[in-house]
Amino acid sequence: MMNLTRTKTFEHQAVDLGYEDLDTETKKSGRSYLTPEGISYPSITTILGYFTKASIIQWRNRVGEEEANRVTRLACARGNAVHYTVERYINNEEDFLQGETMPHILQLVKAAKGVLDERLGKVILQECPLYSDQLQAAGRVDLIGEFDDTLSIVDFKTSKRVKSLEDIEDYFIQACTYAVMFEERTGTPIDQLVILMVVDGSSEPLVFKQKTDDWLEKMVNKITSYHAQNPR
Repeated sequence: MMNLTRTKTFEHQAVDLGYEDLDTETKKSGRSYLTPEGISYPSITTILGYFTKASIIQWRNRVGEEEANRVTRLACARGNAVHYTVERYINNEEDFLQGETMPHILQLVKAAKGVLDERLGKVILQECPLYSDQLQAAGRVDLIGEFDDTLSIVDFKTSKRVKSLEDIEDYFIQACTYAVMFEERTGTPIDQLVILMVVDGSSEPLVFKQKTDDWLEKMVNKITSYHAQNPR
């Protein structure tokens, strides 16, 4: 089995958002979050997924339902396993692997771990729900913390292939939304967005960094368009 041991202990500094968690509801139309005030907002992944629905249907028709279901199931299992293991590592849990033995998962975790050990500093929030009354949207951020000494939204992604910045625009729209939500909830701006992507069969992770301000217009346009086409 691949040798994966703890090599760093992360400092955590909690932020009080005024709530511990948010209730969610999943329907055919997507996932929504219920705010402490009792308002239901769609998740940012539901909003972004609305605009890619047609291309996904085309892909499923092209490859067939059985193959589409197989690929989707494997991708979800891979993503969940990596997210869960990385979360435990950042939480300083000694048994962060918790019995995980699948070689491809261990390879992906090792790739992410190298970046986190070197570039992640203080951790503010992890796997935490956020929402914005201004945007009328919600979501669950992977991580907010100091990355390369800058307070950042850090989103973890897994992929079967190497991707470029042009391939992952929606990832940055998603991360930008979290930054706006966090500032609305706490008054603290986040100027940097980070996508940490690990790729099947590669020991070299991809790290994309962008400024939050550079994605605000695209983010607002996308969410505004969604609400115009899906009035409450």
